[in-house]
Amino acid sequence: MTASAAVRSFAAVDLGATSGRVMIGRVGTDALDLELVTRFSNGPVQRADGLHWDFGALYEHVLDGLAEAVRREPTIESIGIDSWAVDYGLLHDGDLLAEPFHYRDDRTARGVEAVHAVVPFEELYRRNGLQFLPFNTLYQYRADALLSDADTALLMPDLLAFLLTGRRVAERTNASTTGLLRVDDAQWDLELAERLGIPAGVLPSLVDPGETIGRVRPELAARIGRDLPVVAVASHDTASAVAAAPLSTPHAAYISCGTWGLVGLELTEPVVSDAARAANFTNELGVDGRIRFLHNVTGLWLLSETLREWEASDGAPIDLPTLLAEAAATAGAVPLFDANDPSLSAPGDMPARIGALLGDAAPSSRAEFVRTIVESIAQAFADAIADAATLAGRPVDSIHLVGGGSLNRLLCQATSDRSGVPVIAGPVEATALGNVLVQARAAGAAPADLAGLRALVAATADVHRYDPR
Repeated sequence: MTASAAVRSFAAVDLGATSGRVMIGRVGTDALDLELVTRFSNGPVQRADGLHWDFGALYEHVLDGLAEAVRREPTIESIGIDSWAVDYGLLHDGDLLAEPFHYRDDRTARGVEAVHAVVPFEELYRRNGLQFLPFNTLYQYRADALLSDADTALLMPDLLAFLLTGRRVAERTNASTTGLLRVDDAQWDLELAERLGIPAGVLPSLVDPGETIGRVRPELAARIGRDLPVVAVASHDTASAVAAAPLSTPHAAYISCGTWGLVGLELTEPVVSDAARAANFTNELGVDGRIRFLHNVTGLWLLSETLREWEASDGAPIDLPTLLAEAAATAGAVPLFDANDPSLSAPGDMPARIGALLGDAAPSSRAEFVRTIVESIAQAFADAIADAATLAGRPVDSIHLVGGGSLNRLLCQATSDRSGVPVIAGPVEATALGNVLVQARAAGAAPADLAGLRALVAATADVHRYDPR
């Protein structure tokens, strides 16, 4: 597809916990297309004081990708940035104090203890609506010795936007994952911050998806090749993915599946009942003030870590599609384990840790072991969907599975079988599509309402339906 008066172009920076990419999105009245410009690896790096992100390399990859995007498509109108949630960088006088910590660093346990000693989780849930995850930002803040030296704390997409534009803001969908945004009015909970010893001054002003953050600084515009605005999108990658999930009915659920599986419903009001808290469901913001009522389920991290261990042992790469096909061909039932068991959360020997959970029932062949992993993830997905339906009082008639997991046919079929409802898989690049669509809407190049954006996705995306067997 080439740019024309009817088709307009936007650059999407889409950063995940294992890889990042820069893409060109082209949007027209009945057209929606993505072109991959560059893809680069991303992941934790061990430093003397713990697990960090190699942020300098990440930033350079983003700049190089944007320069290549502009070279390929000079008519690009704006830039949008999304990433994983909760992690942040600390600034003082505009300088980054240290590499951002990785959310899997074990320092967060100290933050949990420090926070809950002051504010019990029951009260936190009433205030912020978030499920308990030990790496939520407010726990990280309490464990961060440099916070008192900072004048600003910026989540990862906001940090990149600051480096590009010089403006410090917090995009609201991602801010809702910090634990410091009130669930009732989506404003910073300054009273909570004060009680926890978190300086209110580090919390920047809030912006909504579609607002222009600023224009690229002149020296970076020269490097990129264009003087472009940076537009706030739903910068939490799951919020962008859900915005582009072509939900087919009011009773459709969604799963945004990659390293994590984010499983839930889109609501207009939060659910902060005791039952929702006990089930560890979260209320995060989406586009247009929607509530993403969901549960975090460990996703394809279990499979990728298992393959990484086997490849290290073999000294050779493993072809995943072949292994998945062999797994699908295995006959009979396989044992299941709790995909959310805390012992599986850190990097390391994943096959051994899964084997410890399964005991004598652990499969001996790799194909059966992979099927056990996939079926266990699918069962966790199905359980989360059933819980969401009960807690929200809304029956579920279909599941839209978007993201990289939509390419895993074994996972999609197993999720349909175990949930008892159809799974509509795709689009794969839902996050980047949501990023582009919010930019396009802000520019007047896409429908003004969320239903219209999803209708455009439904009309143009490649999806596949799996019915329960």
